[in-house]
Amino acid sequence: MERTPRVASVRPAGDMRLLVTFTNGEGRTYDCRPLLERPQFRMLADPGFFRAVTVDVGGYGVSWNDDVDLSEYELWTNGEPVAGSVPLAFRRAVADTAKS
Repeated sequence: MERTPRVASVRPAGDMRLLVTFTNGEGRTYDCRPLLERPQFRMLADPGFFRAVTVDVGGYGVSWNDDVDLSEYELWTNGEPVAGSVPLAFRRAVADTAKS
């Protein structure tokens, strides 16, 4: 079973979406709007709070504070792949081939 890649970076995008880049080089967008139905995520409706998202230590997810966070598994599994993002393993393979 393949491990879920960790989060390398995150930035808020429009329409309550997160643009997440993973350690394997792939990017995904994650729509946070459905989370607003759950009480623990209602603070995300505040634009200033939403923009304060950070990557957790070790890349195991993202968080806004100690109570509001998302795991790397959630972001990877339910995020939409970003067109044009290329997995790091593929980029390395191409670079290795070019060196030969």
